[in-house]
Amino acid sequence: MHCKHLVDYLVYLLVRILICIVQAVRLETGARAARWLAWLMADVAKVRRGVVDENLAHAFPKLTPQERRRLARRMWEHLFLLVLEVAHAPRKIHETNWRKYVRLNRVQPLVRRLLDDRPVLIVTGHFGNFEVGGFVLGILGFTSYTVARTLDNPFLDRFVNRFRSATGQHMIPKKGGYDQILDVLGRGGTMTFLVDQYAGPKGCWVEFFGRPASTHKAIALLSLDNDAPMVVSSSTRAESPLRIELATPAVADLRETDQGLGTVKELTQWFTTELERMVRRAPEQYWWLHRRWKDTRPAKKRKKRAAA
Repeated sequence: MHCKHLVDYLVYLLVRILICIVQAVRLETGARAARWLAWLMADVAKVRRGVVDENLAHAFPKLTPQERRRLARRMWEHLFLLVLEVAHAPRKIHETNWRKYVRLNRVQPLVRRLLDDRPVLIVTGHFGNFEVGGFVLGILGFTSYTVARTLDNPFLDRFVNRFRSATGQHMIPKKGGYDQILDVLGRGGTMTFLVDQYAGPKGCWVEFFGRPASTHKAIALLSLDNDAPMVVSSSTRAESPLRIELATPAVADLRETDQGLGTVKELTQWFTTELERMVRRAPEQYWWLHRRWKDTRPAKKRKKRAAA
């Protein structure tokens, strides 16, 4: 145990040193480094190249192999830029200057519901810079709670959570945090979820880019059981690093209109479709290295669903 504790601390120190280096680098210099690192990861090391290429081939069947490789390289560039932005955001974005870095687009439906007494569910995916999006939401004065997996390294876990909670975004552990989620919603609070994670064979199976994708049922259930409007949100990088566009392209509120979203299946398919629309507008900002479309259901069930 003592040896693991020491290793964890040394890894934490290494990460802190790297972040200090990143923070010392100008954004423009970091952007050039991100392009070089993206080429290294995509074309030289070929990290998860098979998974990325398979996902892109299914999502965008008209792309040529060369176009898919270019898109994969741009995805890696986006991931390195995300780290760069997360490192710089606490030092650059403040209550007095956030307009310099953030552009708001159709956020009135979200703001109106955040100012209401009812609980709110904000849903997004591994798209754009969702970390900076949550950070900015706190700067704008809105407290939120996010479910996140506790990191195995306790030093890194505390460090990451300090960034997330710096402006009022509180973490709830993915394992064993359900009662805390209910407490937040019961108090009329705001929960945010990443909704594009594989949920296993017993998840809610919906279509995502024309393929069955298992999605967690609990997100739709929380909305339906707690009379909580669901707001789809995006935090997309605009023209350059740390220039973020916050948008809320869609809202599901059963009190206001009958959208045909009264079941878990309907609501889950709805927010999955909205996420797909977001990704199609900026596909290079999505995490294509996820095994999002794993289908571990028995073959008989797959055949029955296909026939239906």
